[in-house]
Amino acid sequence: MSTIAVVPVKRFGDAKQRLADHIGEPTRKALSEAMVTDVLIALRRAQRVDRVIVVTNEPAAEALANGYDAEPVLDSDGETSHSSAALVGVRSARERGARRVLLVPGDCPALDPKEVDALIEGAGEAPEVLVIPDRHGTGTNALLLSPPDVMEPSFGPGSAARHVELARAAGASAALREVPSLALDVDTFEDLQALRDALAGVIGGAAHTRGMLNRLARR
Repeated sequence: MSTIAVVPVKRFGDAKQRLADHIGEPTRKALSEAMVTDVLIALRRAQRVDRVIVVTNEPAAEALANGYDAEPVLDSDGETSHSSAALVGVRSARERGARRVLLVPGDCPALDPKEVDALIEGAGEAPEVLVIPDRHGTGTNALLLSPPDVMEPSFGPGSAARHVELARAAGASAALREVPSLALDVDTFEDLQALRDALAGVIGGAAHTRGMLNRLARR
């Protein structure tokens, strides 16, 4: 079964505004680019991912997609929500023959290819939605949708439970799946500290983000 990963990426200059009190704009942009880079590298190393689509209107993200064997798809609206950009990616994946879509954020640089493969291998029969929560257990960091259009994503506060409800309302089986390397997204300074702590105990992986965090620590 063909599985396409979709990574929505907003403009780097608009990303991570909640870090503004701690990190200046040039560094936030560089951090966002580093995290997306590490996510793309991890997805290309995942054996169960057949293709990667990056939905964006950020030129630097488009260049990253081209450089890491992913396909950039223009988010023509530009300022759409994460859910809307994800839906653009889902539709693009369907047009390319995907039977299953993995929606992944661009700010989970600790992503482990082996955990991605295990998630996909553990999926059941369609229609099914697997919801991967954030470290707090309430938000959604990733979705595995089979078939891709089984439901429309609805990210945001409380979305883990909401996605389960939406999937069941659509007649699909639904379950929460904890994936440790997908739990660590970065929205707040506390999230950034949690990511730094997690990466400190990991050998290899997230090299670009790790380098950025090391530079921040020296300031």
